[in-house]
Amino acid sequence: MAKESSFDIVSVVDIQEVDNAFQQTKKELSQRYDLKDSGAEISLDKAKQTLSVSAPSEFVAKQVIDVLGSKLVKRGVDLKAVSWGSAIPAAGQSVRMHASIINGIDKDTAGKISKDIKALKLKAKVQIEGDKLRVSSASRDTLQEIIAFVKGNDYGQPLQYVNYR
Repeated sequence: MAKESSFDIVSVVDIQEVDNAFQQTKKELSQRYDLKDSGAEISLDKAKQTLSVSAPSEFVAKQVIDVLGSKLVKRGVDLKAVSWGSAIPAAGQSVRMHASIINGIDKDTAGKISKDIKALKLKAKVQIEGDKLRVSSASRDTLQEIIAFVKGNDYGQPLQYVNYR
């Protein structure tokens, strides 16, 4: 019997890179002429893995989010990893926007990925292990097909393929 090969599908965000992008955004807010005295603020809670933006208007909040997005992309963090909520009105004309950083694959998404892989009818085994999926098969070509298939689909969050053996 041939030895089984496997790989893991995970969704991991380097929180240190998010923090670095946050610090760069905060610095740019204090220096950029159109945002300097606007009253916009951004905060990061590493423990809860959330971002918050307070701004005098939704337009300014979107500008701050765009600046943060460009910093995240430069640091190699996929923008799908940050899930922004809608603008919440605050005191006066100001608004707040909150975002959560998606780390790990939730049960619903894992089930959907597993179901899609099983629908391919390839000789492969898919196991959900907490916040990751393990895919194993005797054929490495089958595993390559599965990786290509999953990369071609959008599951609403960045996926990485690790421990390929």
